[in-house]
Amino acid sequence: MILELQNAILEMIAKGEPLAATIEQLCLRVEAAVPGIIASVLTFDGSRLHTLSGPSLPPDYSAAVDNLEAGPFAGSCGAAAHFGEAVVVTDIETDPRWQDFKSLVLPLGLRACWSSPIKSGDRVIGTFAFYHRDHRGPKAVERDLVEACVHLCTIAIDREERVMERQRLTYSDAMTGLSNRARFNQLLAEDLPRSRRAWGILLVDIDNLKLVNDTFGHAAGDALIQVVADRVATTAGAKNTFRLGGDEFAVIVSGDKDLDLKARATDILAALSSPSTCDGHVVFPAATIGGALAEIETNPDQTRQNADVALYHAKEHNRGRYVQHYPGLGTALTRRFRAVRDVGVALEDDRIDAHYQPILRLDTREIVGFEALCRMTTPSGEIIAAAHFHEATKDAHIAAELTQRMLLRVARDIRSWLARGLPLQHVGINLSAADFRGGNLQDRLCRIFGEAEVPLKHIILEVTESVYLGQRDYVVADEIKALRSKGLRVALDDFGTGYASLTHLLTVPVDIIKIDKSFIDRMVPGDAGTVIVEGLIGIAHKLGIRVVAEGIETEPQAVRLSQLGCKLGQGYLFSKAVDRTVAAAILEQHGQRLNQDKTRAGAI
Repeated sequence: MILELQNAILEMIAKGEPLAATIEQLCLRVEAAVPGIIASVLTFDGSRLHTLSGPSLPPDYSAAVDNLEAGPFAGSCGAAAHFGEAVVVTDIETDPRWQDFKSLVLPLGLRACWSSPIKSGDRVIGTFAFYHRDHRGPKAVERDLVEACVHLCTIAIDREERVMERQRLTYSDAMTGLSNRARFNQLLAEDLPRSRRAWGILLVDIDNLKLVNDTFGHAAGDALIQVVADRVATTAGAKNTFRLGGDEFAVIVSGDKDLDLKARATDILAALSSPSTCDGHVVFPAATIGGALAEIETNPDQTRQNADVALYHAKEHNRGRYVQHYPGLGTALTRRFRAVRDVGVALEDDRIDAHYQPILRLDTREIVGFEALCRMTTPSGEIIAAAHFHEATKDAHIAAELTQRMLLRVARDIRSWLARGLPLQHVGINLSAADFRGGNLQDRLCRIFGEAEVPLKHIILEVTESVYLGQRDYVVADEIKALRSKGLRVALDDFGTGYASLTHLLTVPVDIIKIDKSFIDRMVPGDAGTVIVEGLIGIAHKLGIRVVAEGIETEPQAVRLSQLGCKLGQGYLFSKAVDRTVAAAILEQHGQRLNQDKTRAGAI
């Protein structure tokens, strides 16, 4: 009988049958072999017992003993797990170990219970018990049967623990202990499509991990990841929280109806807001969250993509806050992909070129230089401004390619104009954040203009405030200092629209500020714009910084700026951006020629 039992159960274990089904079959076979016996198996987690199988016991009883804390007076099984030894109770009604539990079992007609610990090495991992309706202990054959059953249970539970450990390693993040990307993807593919409950996804992205890594070291960065993991899991529930890798986490939110993702995201952001000590450094955790609700007509992958789009949008426009996906939100992302594709093709087809907008003295209207502006010619021949494909410049590769093309074009044009003896003083070239972070900007500039025999004094690098200061990244500032040491000059473009304040002019190495068009437009009587422009001009002059007013469109604007002390300007009042041929013609006709009778008052 024992041999048949072993063969049957071992075969189930070898086939990988579920643990509960295997142990239930064990109990049923034992009960069939020994009439009057009721078998029960509980697992043990080191402190509490959990019902694994008891097919002939009433469900209410099995539920009552589930999660039972082991101890010397916790029934036969609780005592066996506590002591790690077999416990034989022949009279449940009078035995003190059953004092608190006999009211559960006596109404079932059960009078005796013999329980043996199931061990893996020296560790108790469960109990195997026989209940009997008579006041008696086990017979010799029953002891042999119990020993065989305990051994089979050890094999089955050990195997289950190994399987669970492999799954834990496969589906858990080593750093945080949370479920990982593989488990998240598994839920999206298998569980959520069958769910009848409302659900949604929150994607949580740590904002300042790179800054912490660069400033305090990776040990502090790892500690920050752990802090964020703990706080998100505490707020959203560990079973619902996943670390997808790096600085990104996911939360699955589910409920019966009317899910409020925003409320859950707000709770998470609030939990993250308090400071924490990370490897001895005080860090203020911060995150950006994107979310999406699962719709009836969308599959889980689409919901995930929607959450990705929302997170992307939040990082672009609402960093540190929550954005929820809505129809049409992905339009900006689609527009970027289309722009990247269009610009990439235009670069291959040589349809990207430089146009030049003059910069003039406001008093004499003489041209002192140009700003080089990127233009793309469409396949139909239409010339479109960079504003129409600006999204493409957010792609680092495309931005670098555009800058390379512009540098080559500008170097060639300046060389041509200088060779013709035209009175060119300078050309401004716009640079993006990607240009600085490429790591070889200085070498590229020196090589390109050196090969074209263009002195660097003719080049002005135009950098927006958001590029220069917005990322709080010293890479840009350090690179600009190095470039200025080579003779290049730097203009802070669109001044007043980004992150800069007047205090930055004391520390940021710039030669020129270009006042943004938005201020020029407000130069009307009674508007504070005039006061601001006047103040900027006065401060810049005292700091030795040149000023260029951008976007001048009317004569009164030009006159008023000149009265305020602004010497240089550009805008449609004078000229739009023109191709190299027209630029050379107007430079020859209106360029400021420096000689003994002219001062350099208007030159940059």
